[in-house]
Formats: sequence, C-alpha cells, structure tokens
Amino acid sequence: MKIVVGIKQVPDTTDVRINPETNTLIREGVESIINPFDLYAIEEAVRLKEAHGGEVTVISMGPPQVESALREAISLGADRAVHLCDRAFAGADTWATSYALARGIRKIGDYDLVICGKQAIDGDTAQVGPGIAVGLDIPQLTYVKKIEEAGEGKIRVQRMTEEGYQVLEGDLPCLLTVVKEINEPRLPSLKGKMKAKKAEIVVWTAEDIEAEPELIGLDGSPTQVVKIFSPPPREGGEILQGDPEEITDRLVSALEKNKII
Repeated sequence: MKIVVGIKQVPDTTDVRINPETNTLIREGVESIINPFDLYAIEEAVRLKEAHGGEVTVISMGPPQVESALREAISLGADRAVHLCDRAFAGADTWATSYALARGIRKIGDYDLVICGKQAIDGDTAQVGPGIAVGLDIPQLTYVKKIEEAGEGKIRVQRMTEEGYQVLEGDLPCLLTVVKEINEPRLPSLKGKMKAKKAEIVVWTAEDIEAEPELIGLDGSPTQVVKIFSPPPREGGEILQGDPEEITDRLVSALEKNKII
C-alpha cells in the first residue's frame, strides 16, 4: 500500500507574538514542531505499511526550516519526504495551500491513500485535508478514529461524531483526516534517527509541480488576513454576596447595563 501523509510545521507555543505591520506571526526565536494531529496521521500510515507492506511518503509546504519536520517524520517510520519550497508559495491561505499540496501529490504519482491530521493547531480550520481531496478528485473520509479494513480497492473506517461514531466504507484511493483517538504515536528509534539524518529530502518548486502562478501564494488566496491581534487579558470579575433576592436584582441590573439582556 502506497500512502502519502500531509504534514505542517507549526510554532510550539501558545505565547504567539504578532507583527502589527504585516499581521503575520513572529516566528523568530520560537521553536517549531510537527503539527500534533499530523503525528497521528504519520503513525497510522506507518502501521498500515507494517500490516500491508508498501511505502509512506510525507509531504509539506513551507520555508527551508520545514526540512527538520520532514526528517522527524522519517525518524518516525516514513520512507521518504517531499518539500514544496518556493517563495511563490508564501502567503497562501488554506485554498492555495490545498492546491499546491494536491499538485505535489499528483507529481508523487501512484498512491492508494492520503492521510492528514484533522486540523492544524495554528489555524484550526480543518480545511486543508478536504481541500486536497477536492484537488485530487478523490473521496474523503474525515474525523476518522479507527481504520477497520483497508485493501483491495476498499477502505472501511469509524468516523467520530458528537453522539458516537459512524462506520463508513469508501473506494481507494481516498483521503482521510484523523483524530487523536486513532492511535498513540511512537517515539523515534535510534535507527530511525540515523535514517532521517542521512535521508535525501526531495525539494520541489512551483514550476516543478506545474502549479498555475495565479493559484498559489497570495495571488491564489481568496481569503487574506486584514488584521490579527491577541485578545486583551480578562479583568477580574465581581463576586455578588447577600440575600438571593438582592443578588438576583443586582445581577439583572448588571446584565441590563451591559446590554446582555
């Protein structure tokens, strides 16, 4: 089984600083990691390879430092890595990102399954995985918590819902987005680290994947960030004390004053 895993490198902190002029994240001095949900996607791909044989390829789009995330993915069991790296990709929203990744996966060629984490912790949109499926024109199964069967052109999964889960079956090739309930990611082995250190990372530009210039980067992004800011810290609340009737009257008055009711 040939599997492609889409991963993203994200800042490893909740104390994110923002450039007020460009409305972009200040990444200098902030350690980057593989998006946590993508670790579950890598683990599931490696488990499928161990069960059925085949190959796992990881793909990511981003600046040169993304190479470290791709090498980490190889240390976790992936066989090879593809890095989409070009200034032309800069400023891409989820639509343009999905398009570029889909073009990259098309260039990779023969695949049975594409797996992504359900969302990235920096954007929280959960749009890129489904967007890749649209770009590849293949079925998608989202919020997958368990793969029951995979092979012979079919896949059956459990899809997590608020009430429980659904059992869905689809044709291969298809795309999955997975949740953290699907497995427990392994730690890299010494052998894996040695392999990752020596691995050749394939780097493709926009021209290499034959991407249309008007569909990538800022030009290909129908949504753009106009303003971004950190919310102000919460102020201390007021504790109401006294008789229940008195407290109720004061609470209602406060809600009316603030136009909440």
